Amino acid sequence: MTETTTQVVVIGGGQAGLAAGYHLRRLGLEFVILDAQAEPGGAWPYAWDSLRLFSPAVYSSLPGRLMPPQVDEEYPDAGHVVTYLRDYEKRYELPVQRPVHVTGVHREGPLLRVETRTGAWRARAVISATGTWWRSFIPAIAGRGTFRGIQLHTVDYRRAREFAGHRAIVVGGGNSGAQIAADLAHEAELTWVTRRRPRFLADDIDGRALFDTATARRRALDEGRTDTGGVASLGDIVAVPPVREVRDRGLLKAAPMFTRLTPDGVEWADGARAQADAIIWCTGFRPALSHLAPLQLRGSRGHIATTGTRAMGEPRLHLLGYGDWTGPASATLIGVGRPARDAARDIAELVAEKG
Repeated sequence: MTETTTQVVVIGGGQAGLAAGYHLRRLGLEFVILDAQAEPGGAWPYAWDSLRLFSPAVYSSLPGRLMPPQVDEEYPDAGHVVTYLRDYEKRYELPVQRPVHVTGVHREGPLLRVETRTGAWRARAVISATGTWWRSFIPAIAGRGTFRGIQLHTVDYRRAREFAGHRAIVVGGGNSGAQIAADLAHEAELTWVTRRRPRFLADDIDGRALFDTATARRRALDEGRTDTGGVASLGDIVAVPPVREVRDRGLLKAAPMFTRLTPDGVEWADGARAQADAIIWCTGFRPALSHLAPLQLRGSRGHIATTGTRAMGEPRLHLLGYGDWTGPASATLIGVGRPARDAARDIAELVAEKG
């Protein structure tokens, strides 16, 4: 088992970890990026085939390098993002080690100790950038264990043709639910179920406007002004072309949430039933933070309290890319750059102060 000392350890080699690496390198800090995955790209290699970004390529870029456009596609697919992240990593010669699985972060005097399955790293600061993809969430619902068909989460779905001719129920009124429902509408007997009526953003609004709105909300809150409502005030679903096409054909209509599963389908509160061969839960994620458990920082909702990206209970730890609570739109490609810069600057000051 090896043991190495460096100034900064970044945990996670996806978009947030790479953005952090870019800024750490610009500030001349010594660091390493530990990535549990065998290949570059973070969670993007595991996305479903038809997934599309919410913004054109030029508005989906990490700091320092614009994402090139995808041929014949205004909104790039996941494969295009993987290629971009791989090239980004090489372009800036980021010190990514993979596959390295971090098992825990511990306090060790003036340093933090990052334990892995192959050794340990000691660092003055740690940036956790593990995202949410690896911790999918399915709500508790009556009868879920009795259903005899297939149950999948967003992370397990790949392509519509696997459900050709089958009765599929998609649960979830966010972007993942809408995109997967739109994908299945051409192949399966589709039922789309949402907890509330789906709210599509205006067709001319995409990720550019969402980022600006999230940033404006955070600025207003920081300055003590009235909460603007942020992205939630605009709607829940970006009408990317595949979703728009199916919606306009009348194939993307949502039913209210059912109350329980039955052995062969679902049942609503009024007794109505629908049979199903498969249920796809597009019900979101939780932050993947188990490696930080030894620090005992998590609150009642599973989040770690932060000031910006810095953990309030451990100033040597920064959290990046988990959602708005770690920076406006920080879980997006375009949004992670600014909080990554702020985290790197904060760490540089810490390192300089400690000598």
